[in-house]
Amino acid sequence: MESKFIRSINCKDDFQFKVEVCLITYSKEIYDAILRENKCEKISEINASNGVFPIYQFIYKGKAVAFYLSAIGSMLASQYCMICYWVTGATKFVMFGSAASLDNERTFNKFIIPTHSYRDEGMSYHYAPPSDYIKVKNANKVTEVFNKLALPFIEGKVWTTDAVLRETNLQYNKRKKEGCIAVDMELAGVQAVCDFHGFELFSFLVTGDVLSEGTYNVDGLKEANHNINKFHVAMNIIEELNL
Repeated sequence: MESKFIRSINCKDDFQFKVEVCLITYSKEIYDAILRENKCEKISEINASNGVFPIYQFIYKGKAVAFYLSAIGSMLASQYCMICYWVTGATKFVMFGSAASLDNERTFNKFIIPTHSYRDEGMSYHYAPPSDYIKVKNANKVTEVFNKLALPFIEGKVWTTDAVLRETNLQYNKRKKEGCIAVDMELAGVQAVCDFHGFELFSFLVTGDVLSEGTYNVDGLKEANHNINKFHVAMNIIEELNL
């Protein structure tokens, strides 16, 4: 029997603080910098058995923008995104993180705008019909912003996996042959959840570590994870797209 998605989000319209746009960051250093450099107000929190994770907002050119520090991995990142909607009403998410390069010659010193993500994780299969790849629907809009701002970037497929440090040579070669230029841990799941619930996701990545057959280089990982420029680019996306 064909399975059907029957569970939906029930959300009240009487939020104490209601925002439309939310930033998703995976860097504690960027998160702390946003708190330091802006007048921030705690508006809600993500509650879990292992702790409480605040959601803040600040005003940027008259626009309320929420943000939170996401857990890492497709399932948790997707869950945090949904909970953020439940408690704040946000439906537009700008997500920026880091990834490992599969083709350093093409990605070096460039932002990555993912166009599709290979679904090597579990979360997306609960929210989208089975397929090898999921389309990143707003990639063209992010590309428009990067072109307008003359930022260095490359578009391409990425590979989302939740198996940390298990990108084997066999998998690496398959994904690279298919055109994947980087590997991350969240995008496929978050995109599937956003598609399912009608949220808008705008995503870009920065590569740091370099994955290749037989070698693994981590020299650029810290910079890719924590460079505050990613936050400024995210704010440009919000401004240019009038989110």
